[in-house]
Amino acid sequence: MAQFDLIVVGSGTGNSIIDERFAGKSVALVERSATFGGTCLNAGCIPTKMFVYPADVMATAAGSSRLGLDVPEAHADWAAIRDRIFGRIDPISTGGRAWRESNENVTLYDAEARFLGPHMLAVGEDVITGTDIVLATGSSARIPELPGIHEPGVAERIHTSDSIMRLEEFPSSIIILGGGFIAAEFAHIFAAYGSKVTILYRGSRLLRHEDDDISEAFTAELGRRCTLRFGHQLRDVQVGHRGVSVGTVDAQGIEYEFEAEQVLLALGRTPNSADLDPAAGGVDVDEDGFVVVDEYQRTSAPGVWAFGDVSSRPMLKHVANLEGRTVAHNLLHPDDLVASDHRFVPHAVFSGPCVASVGLTEREAAEQGLRYSTFTQRYADVAYGWAMEDDGHVVKLVADRGTGMLLGAHILGPQASVLIQPLIQAMSTGLDARTMARGQYWIHPSLSEVVENALLGLDVD
Repeated sequence: MAQFDLIVVGSGTGNSIIDERFAGKSVALVERSATFGGTCLNAGCIPTKMFVYPADVMATAAGSSRLGLDVPEAHADWAAIRDRIFGRIDPISTGGRAWRESNENVTLYDAEARFLGPHMLAVGEDVITGTDIVLATGSSARIPELPGIHEPGVAERIHTSDSIMRLEEFPSSIIILGGGFIAAEFAHIFAAYGSKVTILYRGSRLLRHEDDDISEAFTAELGRRCTLRFGHQLRDVQVGHRGVSVGTVDAQGIEYEFEAEQVLLALGRTPNSADLDPAAGGVDVDEDGFVVVDEYQRTSAPGVWAFGDVSSRPMLKHVANLEGRTVAHNLLHPDDLVASDHRFVPHAVFSGPCVASVGLTEREAAEQGLRYSTFTQRYADVAYGWAMEDDGHVVKLVADRGTGMLLGAHILGPQASVLIQPLIQAMSTGLDARTMARGQYWIHPSLSEVVENALLGLDVD
């Protein structure tokens, strides 16, 4: 039985905490996947955004006539885009594994880990123990128990975000099941590249967790590029004339059949905790399978820590990064623990249009009984918006009416993920809207003026 000072389960953000500060400790790194480096690198944040950028270029070219430009119809070379992306990512994954294997103090296990008891793991055919154990196993795409999903002729056309980006042939049509982040981003990608996209969703609008105004506007805009069908419950999948047939039923009990060459499951993600048998290690999980942690990322088992998607509901890479730094510090400084700051967790949806958000929506502020003010500033009403001939994109702010402190910020439109950053900074540092608007220069004429004007438009005391 091998004994280690530290065992890290998961080679995504878990791998990044093992830096030079741990050089004097014996470390085991466990990874069950054939690919090294975690979801973000191999099948998540990075490759998807590398697909999104050319989709943005395609969409911009398609709408350029409003600027007086006559741009010939663009064509997306799926194979060239795919191979360029994974031609960069796959060597990083392979090189990361090789580099980690070369570390004298790190033993890499290519196997699944399972608790046998407190601080004891079965890793393949080996049994190892660790003074400290870090669970960073991430999450996996949710796959429904749907009749026909595993049948020959169907199974090879049903994809998750793990496989859809590596398709050999670009599909002329695709059905996307779901209405969240993943559905929105891939709908943008495939529609921009020229596929006929149909989204089937049980809800009434896309991105339903966003501010209501943002969600409604986003749904309307994407609906001009994709076919949207709401209020549909999945019934089954089977071989169709053109690939796969997806059967649904609506609220009135009417049955439908939708066909496409490929189907993408975008029904959310689940934490990778069950296969760890956490109970055997004294590690509590909640009703949804998330490992329960405190503000210091400690689990219910002393000396066992967890962070990232396996324990964090936002399931965002920047959250995992912050929590990973917390865990690394606390492992090295057990008498000086620091807590993860989850006060203002932002997110972005890299779709067409882009969405970015932080803090409370207007509905949440109302439900909490807060005395608040909102203001919505159109891109089209600032000079750079004129240059873009923008239509329909906005910055919406929610602020405490008495103090002027921002409660939430919601942006729909180009560069939303960049424009929101100073608003995140203001919320994190306690800067009120008036001071933020008038306490600094805003470059004219830049798109950032849409944020300045939104701040000035707030009715605060």
